[in-house]
Amino acid sequence: METVITVFALLFLVFIGLGAYATVKAVGAAKRGVDRTIAQARRTVEDHTLRAKSIAQVGPGGEIAQLRLALRSSMRATQDALHAGVAEDESLRESLGLFQRLSAHGQELDADLKRLESEPDRTTLAAHLPELRRRTERITHSADSLRWAARDRAHRFAEDDLDALSAQIDVETGALRHWTQTEPQQAPPWPDAPAADGTTGRQAGTGPRAPRSAEAPAPAALTPPAPRQAYPWQKKPRPESTT
Repeated sequence: METVITVFALLFLVFIGLGAYATVKAVGAAKRGVDRTIAQARRTVEDHTLRAKSIAQVGPGGEIAQLRLALRSSMRATQDALHAGVAEDESLRESLGLFQRLSAHGQELDADLKRLESEPDRTTLAAHLPELRRRTERITHSADSLRWAARDRAHRFAEDDLDALSAQIDVETGALRHWTQTEPQQAPPWPDAPAADGTTGRQAGTGPRAPRSAEAPAPAALTPPAPRQAYPWQKKPRPESTT
């Protein structure tokens, strides 16, 4: 009895542990989902703010907003393209590693641009713009190169697959359209055609319509016909009357 109680106690503790683990996992997944939603909303708001600044502001402040917007758009598009492509092409994993290293430089540049947005000295800001523009162009060019190379690779694979599929379809359609015509049956020889002994089919006794010769008796059966099997339910034939 004590053994049964111990087993049930252990099972109860195991169920409690599994329930607690599942609860922690669910809470963690929900928290990560909320964090992603908040981060996505924050990025969307910041992108709209930068777009508005790049249009409304003139001078160094507006150019800083344009540089940040171009940097963020290029990096985000490349990240989405590589993450989507690596699921189907494992060779893009190395490209994704290079992009992660590039992302560190992009995040550093974006932080520098963000600090300079609130710079009151426009002269100092204008002096830093050429260097900031050069860094932005280098990073966005590298990101764009990775993105377009990944897309060209995916398109090339799609074209190769389409070429192979088209070739197989051409072979299949050719096989479906190929049919063999039945050869016409050989016509019977003309009745007037000469036979091997020089006679023709219209001569008596040799043509297809000539009557069978009386001298040629019909072949007799090799074995006499077997008597019919009698069944128990059949009636016996009645003898013929002699009167």
